[in-house]
Amino acid sequence: MRPATATAAAVSTLIGVGAAAVAVGRYAGDAALKVSPGRPLPGDPRLTVHATAAGQVTLTRCLASLRPGTYGLEGAGVHAVVGPVLEGVPHAADTVVRRLESVTRGSLAKGTRVRLTPQAHSGDPTTALDLDHKDVEVAGELGALPAWFVPGQRETWVITTHGLGTTREHPLNIMGFLAELELPVLDLAYRGDPGAPRSPDGLGHLGESEWRDLDAAIRYAVRYGADRVILIGWSIGATMALHAVVDSTLTERISGLVLDSPVLDREATVRALATARRVPGPLLPLAVRAAQGRTGLRGDLLRRATDTRTLHVPTLICHGPDDALASWDASRELAAGRPDLISLHTVAHAPHAAMWNADPAGYEEALRRFLTPLL
Repeated sequence: MRPATATAAAVSTLIGVGAAAVAVGRYAGDAALKVSPGRPLPGDPRLTVHATAAGQVTLTRCLASLRPGTYGLEGAGVHAVVGPVLEGVPHAADTVVRRLESVTRGSLAKGTRVRLTPQAHSGDPTTALDLDHKDVEVAGELGALPAWFVPGQRETWVITTHGLGTTREHPLNIMGFLAELELPVLDLAYRGDPGAPRSPDGLGHLGESEWRDLDAAIRYAVRYGADRVILIGWSIGATMALHAVVDSTLTERISGLVLDSPVLDREATVRALATARRVPGPLLPLAVRAAQGRTGLRGDLLRRATDTRTLHVPTLICHGPDDALASWDASRELAAGRPDLISLHTVAHAPHAAMWNADPAGYEEALRRFLTPLL
């Protein structure tokens, strides 16, 4: 082969390899960043209903179906609530029997395919919890953001933001508890959620752009009577809250943070999401680079938001070592950096953003102790 021909062939090969790498990186990055609200998180197993009886349901046996606590059980046209695993009930070795608390939509029949979800309620605050609420709109930078407002007697409002793989139904888990404390609650749907504008690039930014929708919610709360606000966020909703404390023009109105399963190490979360979607290990660095290139996620803003020298409000972190998507070590390090300001409530045996589900009573007691001095 002539030198010129060989050079051209080599260049063509390199271009082909480069194009393939870009395509693979885009695929791997999309696997991590295209997590639709309300859809299963990658890696969440589908279970089969094997039988039902009064107050109990028999499911496929796996690590997920053996989790302690209270969870939603969701499938096509069906939503139910399951409680703890029942001991002493006869069942096949490859199944598990859990207490069936309620069926809130559809029906559970033998063969129904379902998954466990941290969203224990389906509907809105009125239909799910019999709490009076208003459907309101928050003016966000991309357009109107739907929200549920549950009124209360206090001048301090709570603003809630859900996280990866869930919707604004997720904060309903603690809405009844917050109502008992007479706290007004604004439960926000943000960019990418049903009824809310999409992000211009169609991707999630792990809180780095979404936080501006939370900032709009803070402005709404102050405009309509909130003297102070407490931000409660799950997953990337917790990351959004950290950004708001640092960057909001109304940061002085924020009197407390509750961070459930916060995403504090974006690279680790991108890797975990891509891995759960079965992206091969050798492609994970491409997934991280693609996510950074397509969204601008470089970590600088997050490092500033988690700088303990700038964090200035009382903070409660609820997290545990069994979270496979958000770094538990990062939460421990953040709490250790400001023990005078940050409390850590550790929850064992809980997957991502399901700290309440694993231990509802313990979680609400930790919330009560944290919130009471702020009211």
